[in-house]
Amino acid sequence: MLTFKCAACRRKLWKYYKIGKGEVVRCHKDRIKKIFEIDERDGKVFCLCGRPIGVDKEGHYRMIRNACTYSGTKESKK
Repeated sequence: MLTFKCAACRRKLWKYYKIGKGEVVRCHKDRIKKIFEIDERDGKVFCLCGRPIGVDKEGHYRMIRNACTYSGTKESKK
C-alpha cells in the first residue's frame, strides 16, 4: 500500500494499492483505497494547494511527473 503526498506542500492525497515494480505512471481508480484531500475539476486532479497532480482518464489518473511523492511497499506480481 502506497501513500501519495503532494510534492509541493506534503499534504496526503490518497492510499493506493500498487501491484508490480516500477514507477507509478497511472493510478487505477479501483485500487485507490482512501482519498484524503484532492480537488477534481476540468478533467484534472489537484492538491488543495493548487498544484496539478494528474489527469482524469476515465478508469485511471495519468500522473504528472514529479508532482507527487509516495512511500510504502509495492506488492509483487504473482
